Formats: sequence, C-alpha cells, structure tokens
Amino acid sequence: MPDTTRPSARHDPAPPTYDSVWETVDGLRAWLDSHNRRTADEALLLRVLKLSEEVGEVAQAVIGATGQNPRKGESHSWQDVESELCDVVVTALVALRTLTPDAPEVLAAHLRRVAERSGLKPPCSAAE
Repeated sequence: MPDTTRPSARHDPAPPTYDSVWETVDGLRAWLDSHNRRTADEALLLRVLKLSEEVGEVAQAVIGATGQNPRKGESHSWQDVESELCDVVVTALVALRTLTPDAPEVLAAHLRRVAERSGLKPPCSAAE
C-alpha cells in the first residue's frame, strides 16, 4: 500500500544549478523541435496545452495518494505527486523557453515581483 502521509523534506546532495536547469530546458526544447512536424506557432500552443495534461496528472496522483477513489483505493504515493509536479514545472519551463529566448530573465523578474508582493525580502547578494 502506498504511503499516504506527506513526505518529509529531502535534500539532494548536489542540486542542479540555475545554469544547468536552463541548459537542460534548452536541450529539451531543441529535442522537441527536432521531432516537431508543426509550425512554430502550433508547437508553442501545443506545448502550452501540454501543461493542462500534466496538471491533470498531478490531480490524479493526489486523488490516488489520498485514496479518494473508492474503486482504485490508494493507487499513488506522495512521491508520485512530487514527480508529477516536477513534470508540470519542466513542461512550463520548456513552454516559456519556446515562447521567449529570454526565459531565464523573464522567470527571474516574475519571481522577484511575486516575492515582493508576498512581502519577502530579496535574497542578499554575494557582496553583502
């Protein structure tokens, strides 16, 4: 039976760096482009629509982890939910990168605005 308790925070020994995340996103975008049979506009729209599919998979995993479907019971774990959430993030980053070559800067600026709206202090720079 899958574990239905929320997982504790885990720490990877060497998390990916900001640069390696975007290098990977660029590689995934290029790989998708190399297999694309649609126009650039259609490819972008389909990549954005792919987010809906991935979000649905998160919902399915949460329902399975909590056993909310009596017919299926506890069919997923919270690790499945984590994995599906990561798929949403990756899919969104690839879609953003497909939309703009400035995706890293666009995301960083947006994240700063969200943090400011939430009352978070900006991170200290290395010089401070």
